[in-house]
Amino acid sequence: MPGSRRGLPHINLRQLILVLSALSVILTLASVLSASYRVQRELLTESTLEANRVYARKLADTTDLYIFGAQRMMQAHARSLSGRWDSAAELEQEVEMVREEYQGFNSVLIVDADGRLLTMSPKLVATGTKLDSIGSRLALQHRRTQVSPPYVASTGRLVVVVSSPVFAPDGRYLGYVAGSIYLHEGNVLHRLLGEHYYHDGSYLFVVDADRRLIYHHDIGRVGERVGSNPIVDRVLAGEAGSMQSVNSQQTVMLAGYSPLKSVKWGVVAQRPRDATLAPLNALARRLVLYTLPLLLVTLVLIWWLSRLITLPLWKLARHAQVMEETGASQSLSGVRAWYFEVAQLKRAILIGLAAMKNTIQRLNTESLTDPLTGLFNRRGMQEFLDAWAAGGRSFAVIQLDIDHFKRVNDTFGHDGGDRVLASLGSLIRNDLRPDDVACRSGGEEFTILLPDMPLASAAQIAERLRLRVATTTLGVAAKVTVSLGLAHFPETAGEVAAVLKQADRALYAAKERGRDQVVQA
Repeated sequence: MPGSRRGLPHINLRQLILVLSALSVILTLASVLSASYRVQRELLTESTLEANRVYARKLADTTDLYIFGAQRMMQAHARSLSGRWDSAAELEQEVEMVREEYQGFNSVLIVDADGRLLTMSPKLVATGTKLDSIGSRLALQHRRTQVSPPYVASTGRLVVVVSSPVFAPDGRYLGYVAGSIYLHEGNVLHRLLGEHYYHDGSYLFVVDADRRLIYHHDIGRVGERVGSNPIVDRVLAGEAGSMQSVNSQQTVMLAGYSPLKSVKWGVVAQRPRDATLAPLNALARRLVLYTLPLLLVTLVLIWWLSRLITLPLWKLARHAQVMEETGASQSLSGVRAWYFEVAQLKRAILIGLAAMKNTIQRLNTESLTDPLTGLFNRRGMQEFLDAWAAGGRSFAVIQLDIDHFKRVNDTFGHDGGDRVLASLGSLIRNDLRPDDVACRSGGEEFTILLPDMPLASAAQIAERLRLRVATTTLGVAAKVTVSLGLAHFPETAGEVAAVLKQADRALYAAKERGRDQVVQA
């Protein structure tokens, strides 16, 4: 039925355009934002890794300079002690001078060749005490300027010792002078490394050859040994570089690392990845917020354009559902087709509608007319009778039959008979008024309806028609005559069926009376 949507898809073209366009815009925007975020994230990560690598290299160089300086200073004081070794007062003066000139040491001490303490500043261990620490043993054993590995001193502190040997003018080994750095207390490493240029969870640490922490911002971790750590592995192997890693707290860090040249230590500068990316994440959120108004405007524009594009198609589809209604062609012609495809579709629908109407009209005509004579058939005649009876319109009925038509068929064949029928149909049609209705009601029988005509006038028409047939050659070389029966509605009968029967009886009466005559009911 017209307008029914049963069995049709629930989505229309406009909804499809809106969904596809909106998805395309949103996905494109999301892809652009995601790609931009990933690129910026990679750039920021790489730049932070490079900055930490450079920073670790800088701090390693600074620490190297300090250690080189400390070693040269110890060598200078060791030489100055060579000729004053036997003077306790001068030794006391020398250690105080070292502490004042070089505040990088927590303590300064002088030890003889037997490992006994000659003097110390500050006075943490009694003079004459034999020192048996790792630093003391290494200094006595190697007799050269060196930096000891971290060890626990007799004072219970974790220390690193910078020592230099003292030789007499004759080359005899006298002992050594040393400066101690207390790793668990404020020391030169804290002053060199403690001020990191980030304050967001970033930090530095320094490890020695035994993977022991000798500097960490959390002093409580100093002396702790570092477990499996690829950064520590690389820096202790003498490599410098940067990489992402996970620290002991399972935080992803962006680390730069560099070894020292003076000692087998490594400096690592690292920053939490989340802290590095936090500004980018905030920027991404702002960018999304700034993009939303443009996205909304774009979606509204898509909505408007989809309506503009689909409105003609929607109108065509709506009118196409009711093409059988009157005025459908005019309605379709009024649809504004502003782009090529709609114009072509509109043209095709109009052509199809015209063809359909012609076909329907032809079929209706064929269903109501006799193809041989071109006159109405019984069905066509009945439509006129029903309409006139409903409107109370009067009419006369002439029933006409060809006399001895079987003889015509036998003599001239069925083709000859068809020629007679067609010629008679043409004669009847040309002899009637425009409003009169001529029908072929049977094989050689014809019915003529004469609306608004009295019975007497109809009798004159019937007689004139009989004479014309008798004097006209109807398709064959033989004389053809007709018999006619006449009745009238409502003069002879008050019902249409009764009038038709009266005309039939009058026709048969004309046949019985000798044919070629008119009989009135």
